[in-house]
Amino acid sequence: MPVFTGPIDLHTHSSVSDGTETPAQLMRSAAAAGMGTVALTDHDSTAGWPEAAGVVAETGVALIPGMELSTRVQFASVHMLAYLVDPTDAALLAETERIRAGRLSRAEEIVRRIARDYDLTWDDVLAQTTPDATVGRPHIADALVARGLATDRSAAFAGILHWRAGYYQPHYAPDPLTGVRLIRGAGGVPVLAHPGTRGAESVIPVQRLKALVDAGLFGLEIDHRENTPDARERLHVLARRFDLVVTGSSDYHGEGKPNRFGEHTTDPAVLERIVAEATGASPVMP
Repeated sequence: MPVFTGPIDLHTHSSVSDGTETPAQLMRSAAAAGMGTVALTDHDSTAGWPEAAGVVAETGVALIPGMELSTRVQFASVHMLAYLVDPTDAALLAETERIRAGRLSRAEEIVRRIARDYDLTWDDVLAQTTPDATVGRPHIADALVARGLATDRSAAFAGILHWRAGYYQPHYAPDPLTGVRLIRGAGGVPVLAHPGTRGAESVIPVQRLKALVDAGLFGLEIDHRENTPDARERLHVLARRFDLVVTGSSDYHGEGKPNRFGEHTTDPAVLERIVAEATGASPVMP
């Protein structure tokens, strides 16, 4: 078993999805912030793994290869952190390709709707992306900022991109149970991402959580800035009841969000359990 040094941050995003730094830049930023171990968890993509792994020796920061898999319950988005999956698994590859295609068509439709009322084009959005990036609402937000229609990403999401503004469009994603099964089928370890953002009253119902645990859910990301205090209390109760590991992380996006490396971290013993559970991929050690 590898020996992981702290601080350990198990949720970060590069420019492969909606972060502002390349995978290599992200690893260097992690080193500058004093991190010992980070997981790269881009949305529905493992494309950033090789570049991040290539600078592990340089940075001295251990890499946990991961992904944040999109799932959905009706119109509510449910994100699933997938650690150490096999990046060549056929079923997972097919589903993530379908999700990314859905994100792209959804982003195009949102821009069409916004363009009826604001000076925004699809080319404006593409100008905010990198090649092969998973295009999504954060890139639309960056385009709105570049056009002077919002002051920053947070303002864009609170204003024009808020569902109440009337431009929102859902995208395809599998249900959470399918997500857990896909991750397990690829030898990975599933952890429910920031499940308390809407408060304790909206925390996942016990029966739904039990079904996910029975399918292989391994943990809950409780220590996250977007989980409300009352939701965290409820989630800790559920974690004890179902013997789920508890993780903490920053959800770092570079300059795309205010989240900073290490603002929440994971205990080394928890990471050791995750690694011992995985069969799809291995950590990359300095």
